[in-house]
This record gives sequence, C-alpha cells and structure tokens, in this order.
Amino acid sequence: MVPAEGSPGGRGDAAGDGGFLLLRGPDSGSVRKGCDPFAQTQRSKLQHRRARINQQINKEMRMRAGAENLFKATSNHKVKETVALELSYVNSNLQLLKEELEELNSCVDVYQNDSESISVPMIPLGLKETKEMDLMAPLKDLICEHYGEDGISFEKEIKELMELRQAMRTPSRNEAGLELLMEYYNQLYFLDNRFFPPNKNLGIFFHWYDSLTGVPSHQRALAFEKGSVLFNIGALHTQIGARQDRTTLQGVDRAIDAFQKAAGAFNYLKENFSNAPSLDMSTASLNMLVRLMIAQVQECVFEKVTLTSAQNDFFTQLQIAQEAARVEEVYSLVHQTMTQAHVKDYVPFSWATMVHVKSEHFKALSHYYAAVALCDCPSVSEADFPEHEKAFVQFHVTMPEGPSLRLVLQDPEERRKLGKAHLKKAIMRHEEAMRIHSLCKILRKMDILQEVLSFAHKRSLSKYSEIDHEEDFFETGDASDIHPKTNQRPEIKSPNFSQVKVTDIFHRLVDRRLVAMSSGGALLKNNKENSRKSLMNSKSASTLLAWSKKSKRSKSSTYSLPFTTVGDESMY
Repeated sequence: MVPAEGSPGGRGDAAGDGGFLLLRGPDSGSVRKGCDPFAQTQRSKLQHRRARINQQINKEMRMRAGAENLFKATSNHKVKETVALELSYVNSNLQLLKEELEELNSCVDVYQNDSESISVPMIPLGLKETKEMDLMAPLKDLICEHYGEDGISFEKEIKELMELRQAMRTPSRNEAGLELLMEYYNQLYFLDNRFFPPNKNLGIFFHWYDSLTGVPSHQRALAFEKGSVLFNIGALHTQIGARQDRTTLQGVDRAIDAFQKAAGAFNYLKENFSNAPSLDMSTASLNMLVRLMIAQVQECVFEKVTLTSAQNDFFTQLQIAQEAARVEEVYSLVHQTMTQAHVKDYVPFSWATMVHVKSEHFKALSHYYAAVALCDCPSVSEADFPEHEKAFVQFHVTMPEGPSLRLVLQDPEERRKLGKAHLKKAIMRHEEAMRIHSLCKILRKMDILQEVLSFAHKRSLSKYSEIDHEEDFFETGDASDIHPKTNQRPEIKSPNFSQVKVTDIFHRLVDRRLVAMSSGGALLKNNKENSRKSLMNSKSASTLLAWSKKSKRSKSSTYSLPFTTVGDESMY
C-alpha cells in the first residue's frame, strides 16, 4: 500500500481528506483504499453537497422530460396549461440548483493551503460523481456464456472489481488517491478486452454527473467510464496542486508538477476520446481546462523566481517583471477561451472573473518590478553598460520615447522618471483588478484574494510616494508594456499508466474457444501466462488504450455515437 503524502503547510486530515476506509483485505488482491465517505471534513462535506445536488438535478430533469412528453402528447387544453405551469416550476428549481452547484464549484478556498502566508488562490476542480453499480449478475452471465465457466466461481473477482470501483469514488487527496484511480483505470483495460466486444451489448449503463453542471449522463460504452476516471485523475491533480504551500520552494515545485500532470490528463482525454456525452469532457471544455492548468503552472513559475532571486539585482528584477508579463499573457488567453460561445455559459462566473482579475494583477506586477529595477538598483557603470543595454532593449514591447537608452540607464533622474511611469501604470492595473474583483459576489467573500490584491496595490502606492518629488512638474509619461518571457516553459505531462502495476483481476478466465483452436494445449499455456502479466510492463504507455486509426463514417449518418476511444466508434 502506498503511503499517504505528508500534509504540506500544516494541513491535516481535518482540512483535507479525513479518515481512510480499507475496503479489501490483504489476501483479496488490491489493498488500495478510498477516503472514508462519512468523514466530516471540509472537502468531503463539499463532495456530499455536490452529490446531493446532482441527485436533485437528475430528479428534476426526469420530471421535466416526462412533463414535456405529456405536453406534446395531449390535446386537452386544460392539461396543457397544468403541464406548462409544472414545467415552469421545474425549470425554476433547475435554475436554483444550477446556481447552488456553481457556488459550490466556486469554493476554491476549501482546497487551498492552510498556512498563514498569503498566496494567490488557485482554481481546482471538483471530482465527477458516479452512481454505485452492481456488476455481479451481468458479469456472471457473460462469464458463463462467453467463457463456458460457472459465473458463481468468479464471485470473488467480481466483488473485488466492484469494491475497487466503490473505493475510487472517494480518492484521498494525495498520491495514494491518484494511484487508486490509476489502478481502476488500468483494470478497465483488461475489462474492455474481456467483456466488451464491439458486437456485444452487456446491458450495463455507466452513470456519471457533469463536474460543473451536475447534469447526469449514462452510456453503455466502457470508454465513457474510462474517460470519466481519467477526468477525475486530472481533477485530483488540480486539488493536490491547489493545496501546496507555495511560499516554499518545495511547495512550488510540487504545485508545478501537479498542474502539469492535470494539463496532461485533460489533454490526453481531449486527444484520445471522442463523442463526449457531457459538457465537461467536450473538446471546448477540455481545451479551456488545459489552458487554465498551463496558466496556473506559469503563475507558480513566477512565484518560484521570486523565491529564488536576489532582491537588488537589476537583471533579476527585469526577469521577474517579464515572468509576470508572461503570466498575464497566458491568463488573458484563458479568459478569452472562457468567454467563447461554447464555454461561456458553462464555466462558473467566479472562475472567469478570477482569471480576469489575475490577468490584470500580473500586468500590474510586471510594471511594479520594472519600476523596482529602475529605481532600487544602482546606476550602470560604463563597463557594465553593454550587458545592461542588451537586456533592456529586449525588455519592453516598444522602446520608451524620450532620452537615449544610455542616458536612461546611467542617469538616476531619468531612471526615476521612467520608473514612476511604470508605477503609474501598475497602480491603474491594480485598481482595475480590484474593480473586476468587486463585481463577483463569490470572490468578494474570498478574503485571501482580497488581501493579495490590497497588499499589491498598497505596495505600488507606497513605492510611488517614495519616488515622487514635490518639484516634479513634468507630466508622467505612458510606460510601454513589458515583453513577456519565461525561463521555464510549462510541460504537458501525459498520464504515466505504467507507474501503477496491476494484475488482471480475472486472470483465471481462459477463452475455451481459443483453447479448442490450439494444438497440444500450447496456446492455453501461453494465454494463461500472458493473462497474468501486468500490462504495465509494456514499454509504451499508449498501449493501454489500444487506439486504432479513426474510422471513416458516412457523411449521411445521423445517429448519435457513444463516448468512445478515438478509432473505436462502433455502437455498443
């Protein structure tokens, strides 16, 4: 059993995952465990509320579907009026539930670190919820029909699979939780090969709720189950990244790694699965999530640079300013993505607002650190001028108007004037960030974000007052924007399926038809040996999904396809 990761920043179980629940004994195969679903922690309470709202949304949608069918079928005027009134009531309830769920998805502070230091909060995702499933009867029937074995003799294996699925519904927020999800995902590969032939319908529906809207979806395609688990792997990485103490170098590195892996999971899902039945796994939504994770990685890189840099070094301050400009650039891209037609009505307003706030905040920081470089660092000597000139030429998007570059770098007064222009722009951007923040009711309740914005604004005002002279009669110019640049570009780390080695739960099953075709039992021997080998020993992780090239479909096809792996688009 993999040990749980330590609680960084002093966060313990009371604010994180709560107690653990061991679901299987040591002789029954896997002993990975889920989080105790009855533990009364902040995170578990949030998930319980989300599950309750999901069930209510499911109920209201079924009522709406029934009412709509009745409205279409009846010709009685009074019945139509009554049904129309009922539909209005149901739609009002759905809207209220949607708003309640959006507020839950905006509770990002629950997932943040509990250390007393102030850090800009990150945006994590809640896990997709799923219904409990009884696989006993359908799998026993299939074992009997397809393998010619007595299904009763495999009850232990079926129970183990069901317990593994039940455990992965409540993964702990650490490495052990990730490995639990990975283990179940890898078992789905074996399950897919054994029990889900393209021309066979097992009658098993997989039910999952949309992560953000709570709208239920269900399909027979096992790819839907695999894709939903993969989504939760990415979501859990976001929660692990958000909980890190980013005031320490170790915490920043962990956060960077977690958000890069989250981006990789969502990107892998986008590229390898198609025909998503729920909005959270649509191409547009996954593209937005990948960009959001990359932006949060870039923000962590900025924090890492500020932690490891010298305070009064000219080149260091320029680097920090350019890193801040790069963060502003990527958050602007995320905000554009969130305001697109297919995503705008789906993403919580608080998310889009926070991304917009961060864009303005980091633009302000880029100008602040430019001013620090100019005003707090010593003037350039003649010997050092060429090196400083080279760095400063590439610093601004367009070169500032006015005195020559040599004069700006060597004359303290000219440096002060340009620094003052940058501070003026910084203060304007800080105030814009605070204005946008005030427009969102949910963000106004987030004290830590308010503290960060207020601190940065006051710091820029203080620096401006420090360098402002009473005899300044010149009009402060407009500083050019900072050229975005980073020394650590984010990576998109695809899931490493081989890190969790598993053995096929149903390795005892052997296809008797294959045995009959073999000579002298040689194929039986090879089949048994191969079935016991962990798939994780393969050199390439991509074989886990066994993708084939995307098959061509007739343009005249109008049927709706199930959620599938790319290239596996047959109907189940």
